Amino acid sequence: MPPMEKNYNVGLLIMRLGLGAVFIAHGAAKFQDLAGTIEFFNSLGFAPFFAYLVAAVELLGGLAVLTGLWVKLAGFLLAVIMAVAIIKVKWASGFFGFELDFSLLALALGLIFTGPGTYQLLANKNK
Repeated sequence: MPPMEKNYNVGLLIMRLGLGAVFIAHGAAKFQDLAGTIEFFNSLGFAPFFAYLVAAVELLGGLAVLTGLWVKLAGFLLAVIMAVAIIKVKWASGFFGFELDFSLLALALGLIFTGPGTYQLLANKNK
């Protein structure tokens, strides 16, 4: 493996670990205060179902990204959540109100295009 490729895969691992940890924490927090999460989603005009869906996607999607399993699907679902969060919740605050959300969106989109890299649980050695 050329040195540059090795650095590329380490970089992807670091990005996955960071993004996965953030979404695992946020998904778990939503489940820990499910009543508050449902109330918040309701205030945005979303049915309670979406509170459960978003909490599950954040938690399970974060785990998927962290482990390197189903990264492209998880990245897509997490990107959708971040895009909706930016538009429905943060947009009126301007860029400095959604810069963190934008960064998470960019990381999720990046993983859709790159995939998980070499370092992943149950890595496919034929890549």
